[in-house]
Amino acid sequence: MRGGSPGNQYLRITRHPDFRRVRSGYLVPREGVGEPETRVGKVYRGVKRFLFGRPLASAEEASERVSRPIGLALFASDNISSSAYATEEIMRVLILAGVGAIALTMPISLAIVVVMAIVVFSYREVIRAYPDGGGSYIVAKDNLGPLAGLTAGAALLTDYTLTVAVSTAAGITAITSAFPELFPHRVPIMVGVVAFVMVMNLRGIRESGRAFAIPTYVYVVSILGLIGLGLFRYLTGTLPTYTPPAEWLEMEAHGAEALGLLLILRAFASGSVALTGTEAISNGVTAFKPPEARNAQFVLVTMGILFATIFLGLSFLASQFGIIPDPREATTVVSQIARTLVGESPYFYLIQFSTAVLLLLAANTSFNGFPRLASVLARDRFLPRVFQFRGDRLAYTSGIVLLAIAASSLIVAFRGSVTSLIPLYTVGVFIAFTCSQAGMVRRWYRKRTEDPRWRPRAAINALGALTTGFVAIEVAISKFALGAWMVLIFIPVLIWLMWSIHRHYANLDAALRPETPLDPTQIRPRYVIPIAKLNVPAQQAIAFARATAGNGSVTAVHITDDPEAAERLREEWNRGQYGDAELVIIESPFRSLSRPFLAYIEALREAYPSDQIIVVFPEIVHARWWEHLLHNQTALRLKTALLFEPGVIVTSIPYHLAR
Repeated sequence: MRGGSPGNQYLRITRHPDFRRVRSGYLVPREGVGEPETRVGKVYRGVKRFLFGRPLASAEEASERVSRPIGLALFASDNISSSAYATEEIMRVLILAGVGAIALTMPISLAIVVVMAIVVFSYREVIRAYPDGGGSYIVAKDNLGPLAGLTAGAALLTDYTLTVAVSTAAGITAITSAFPELFPHRVPIMVGVVAFVMVMNLRGIRESGRAFAIPTYVYVVSILGLIGLGLFRYLTGTLPTYTPPAEWLEMEAHGAEALGLLLILRAFASGSVALTGTEAISNGVTAFKPPEARNAQFVLVTMGILFATIFLGLSFLASQFGIIPDPREATTVVSQIARTLVGESPYFYLIQFSTAVLLLLAANTSFNGFPRLASVLARDRFLPRVFQFRGDRLAYTSGIVLLAIAASSLIVAFRGSVTSLIPLYTVGVFIAFTCSQAGMVRRWYRKRTEDPRWRPRAAINALGALTTGFVAIEVAISKFALGAWMVLIFIPVLIWLMWSIHRHYANLDAALRPETPLDPTQIRPRYVIPIAKLNVPAQQAIAFARATAGNGSVTAVHITDDPEAAERLREEWNRGQYGDAELVIIESPFRSLSRPFLAYIEALREAYPSDQIIVVFPEIVHARWWEHLLHNQTALRLKTALLFEPGVIVTSIPYHLAR
């Protein structure tokens, strides 16, 4: 650059090793800036890199998008995996009316598949209309208003949490079916699995998708192979005989109920868990590679076909065998079908392990949906802003961690019982389905002049809204006494909480009266420095205050319960060179430090209401962590107390001790 004085015709600009200059006043830190230099910091960084991988720059987000095969494993595993326990949940309700009621398993399964088809075609329209990601919250908020959006959002957050708990519990139950000796330890194992899935998702969306893609396809191929074998033996008349343990029949006989409409509706409601996860694909459209909308629609339809095939196949075989659900939940229906068809062969264990892994992957679907929805709610200021933050691996860290904690708490509270958790399940997802589909009907009607095909599209979404609305009411009624009442109470509480958070942010924006004058010429600083003695940290704090006080004042405050020591401090002050700074000694007869100091600050605010009070703490920064334990952290306590004093500014002048 050309210089501004005769002796500096040219100036050379050097590049700082830590920053890259994009343009004037715009800098970008280079990779590695801010890396820890201490031994403990380097160890922490190494552990973090091992668990989560190297940090990803924001510009690398495009490379984190997923293809159709990875997207199917990532977003459809929840829905596909529910086929592993949906049939069993239907049968657990029907068996209450006796073994003969098991024959209704297949008709109920067909009805659920019809509902599933309606939902899939409805969400294809959602993806078409919202190619940037149109989860139920966004669709309902844009078309039906914020309250409908919050209803859908709260219902989905609840359902995502229950998905993790139910899927993990079902997955570990599949393992304990093969290894009964693990059954007493199922709860700690489930919590450990949730922690593992959390870590994988903190590593980033693409990496978690790659890690879980192969197990998903192993399950699909192996379970389709089992169904194909069962259908072949059925057509050839060579189906083996299934004999349930006698004690199971005795246990079921004691609780027999009459087979009525309510029991059938309860069975339908329990099997409707199969529809969970459909929402996740429309909510994560932007995670796919271009063309995002077409890839998401393809994955959605593929998911529906795979689910329907597996679910109907398992329900058909279970009905033909007359499978009896294990009352103790130690052995799954899928396990009994596999054991009957292939015995305890390697293929049986392949089925069990692939089922367990896929059920755990279903939890992974929620780990993608929950944080994304939480970030959108935080963007609209219905959740704390921390949920918008993306960590080193471009993952929404806070949402992932919160989901893991909430799901683990449910697993511990319900002792890992799938049957106990299921009644809480599906209520939320059908509420969200209904809000979304009703919102789409409203959207097509509003755009009727722009889209000549609005009528058939609105008809598809109207059918979806009516169907899912009916199922939502039916599920809520049939499962109310079994535990659904907790969800129906929690969702309104969550809506109220989110609305309160939004009101807080709105009030923050409306706060127009500044505590400090905005005109710098109107600010008269009044510095207050609490000191214990006139050591170097105290002297440099006083020097800083004197240098920046301008037309203000500087006062050092010493609180004591020893008048003689206070007089010695006064004499030392008088011998020093502190200019126009003043020393004030406050005697504390009851040996308290905080209360006299806070009372003094309050007295200053009353005496000088137009002055800006600035409390400067001389603070020693210790080189070793254990040295903090040798001090009483007075400055920290006072700063915490002053945080709630309006019109008071708090700052620190650190003094770093060498090692």
